[in-house]
Amino acid sequence: MANNSPSRNHDQKKPWWISNRKIVDKYIKDARNLIATQDQTDVALALNLLDSALALSPRYELALELKARSLLHLRRFKDIADMLTDYIPSLKLSADDSSSSSSGSVSSDYSSKDRVKLLGSNGNSSDDSLSQDPSFKCFSVKDLKKKVMAGLCKNCEKEGQWRYLVLGQACCHLGLMEDAMVLLQTGKRLASAAFRRESICWSDDSFNFSNLSMSSSQSPTKTPPRQQSETENINQLLSHIKLLIRRRTAAIAALDAGLYSEAIRHFSKIVDGRRGAPQGFLAECYMHRASAYKAAGRIAESISDCNKTLALDPSCIQALDTRASLLETIRCLPDCLHDLEHQKLLCNSILRDRKLPGPAWKRHYIRYREIPGKLCALASKIQQLKQKVANGETGNVDYYSLIGLRRGCSRSELERAHLLLCLRHKPDKATNFIERCEFADERDIDSVKDRAKMSALLLYRLLQKGYSNVMSTIMDEESAEKQRIKAIQAAAAMQSQLINFEPEEDQPIENKNNNPSNANTFQGVFCRDLSAVGNLLSQTGFNRPIAVKYEALSC
Repeated sequence: MANNSPSRNHDQKKPWWISNRKIVDKYIKDARNLIATQDQTDVALALNLLDSALALSPRYELALELKARSLLHLRRFKDIADMLTDYIPSLKLSADDSSSSSSGSVSSDYSSKDRVKLLGSNGNSSDDSLSQDPSFKCFSVKDLKKKVMAGLCKNCEKEGQWRYLVLGQACCHLGLMEDAMVLLQTGKRLASAAFRRESICWSDDSFNFSNLSMSSSQSPTKTPPRQQSETENINQLLSHIKLLIRRRTAAIAALDAGLYSEAIRHFSKIVDGRRGAPQGFLAECYMHRASAYKAAGRIAESISDCNKTLALDPSCIQALDTRASLLETIRCLPDCLHDLEHQKLLCNSILRDRKLPGPAWKRHYIRYREIPGKLCALASKIQQLKQKVANGETGNVDYYSLIGLRRGCSRSELERAHLLLCLRHKPDKATNFIERCEFADERDIDSVKDRAKMSALLLYRLLQKGYSNVMSTIMDEESAEKQRIKAIQAAAAMQSQLINFEPEEDQPIENKNNNPSNANTFQGVFCRDLSAVGNLLSQTGFNRPIAVKYEALSC
């Protein structure tokens, strides 16, 4: 028994590097076969096999590449960014800035320079040693051998080329446009350089023209539609990224220059374009367009863009701040207080977690060191608004500014402005912008729709309340104006009656003087003096006719 146990143990034990390598190779082979089917279920199974292979060999380059491409096929872009976070250029720059500002020693400078490289030349070299002591680097025969073999094979850059291409596509779908452009351009440059080196080392015997002559003699057959290669897809994606960046740069420049209508036009080209844009990029554009609308005095449109930004990114502090300031401008204090409380909760959660919300690669427009000061300002602002609400200042909302009208506007102007706002901000159309949005995770669509509908419904109710309030004010002004006109007309009528009443008093006297019965009494030509005397006599009561006949009497 004692003599047989060592031999049995010797037969059971095998070198771990040989057994693990065989298992990993088997996993890789099965994963390749599953990925080749391009089916979602098979790719998910291949991903499980690759996870098992990486559990045995965490730094196996082929397994990492296949896993990244499988995640890209499954549209799990966040997982790719988390997997290759160390290779995102913007995070490199921020890490370098923080390291250079924290210490100016030689070791920190060396580590920052080493981190600037997106890919190391050592490929599978141990990064743990560099992280422990970046100023010290061992000489590795394995690395030297790898470099020599890569130089002989003319393929020294092909090993890490996939990182740029896969991570660039993932960054594009996550809204990191600048990082995506840098990564894809670098990947294209490496691919073209590798192809040139490979084509130079080809000999004339490598090209066989017999197949070409045989295929030309055969009758042409119908070929299935050719699928676009990875290079063509990357070229199209890169051109689209450049177009979006160019338009956003022009819009921000116009916004900084005070050309708000021009900035709104450029941002509208992005958010209303035929081809969709990533979720994070669209949220950023909506937020900047809300600032342009606010500066232009179009409060309803600015609130609508803030609602869309918060529907796409609920933790956007800048959008909450902009909407709270807009609601305070129109004196809608309860809703403003709600947004400020939401901001306060976000700031408290950031201080509790000691990091900004979301993953490390997510873009934020506020720094961590600014959170304590902002929290103090929010507390004082909330206290002031609560005091105003307690004093009863919640009923004097400025609906004219909300709708975009001047005080004293006409009924037609109000109806036209209300019709345009209803057509733009109708709750049924609140989710139309989601059709032009490329989501990083399809599971977020339902939650985004719910948030967009709720915020659009609140804005629509506020607009309807403003319309009824302004319309009642206009109707009161119109009724007051009608009564004022009626009063003026009545005064004019009374004045005209008084003017017409004065000559009616002398009318009977004239009738008596012009009576035809006395025509035979007065004959001839009367003198002015005699007529005046007659009038005086008639007024004093001497109404008896004087029978006098005047003949040839002249004045």
